[in-house]
Amino acid sequence: MAQTSINIRIDEDLKKQAEYLFSEFGMNMTTAFTIFIKAVVREQKIPFEIAMPKDGFFNEYNQNRIREAIADIKVGKGVVHDLIEVDDE
Repeated sequence: MAQTSINIRIDEDLKKQAEYLFSEFGMNMTTAFTIFIKAVVREQKIPFEIAMPKDGFFNEYNQNRIREAIADIKVGKGVVHDLIEVDDE
């Protein structure tokens, strides 16, 4: 089987942590990625769940939207509503 190379960019600290863990498992980065790629091909999917954090409100997208809304309000582009309290009867 012919071999080929893959170049990826990854956070340096994350790479160091992964290399340490892989070495604890008795493998190197190449072996770990090969295992991952083989699982993806075999299962025809990412072999683990990819999900939003449980508290999705504080994700980066929402935080950016809040910052944009605050900036709009400060320059008079937003609409400010009064809080109306309703009695629970």
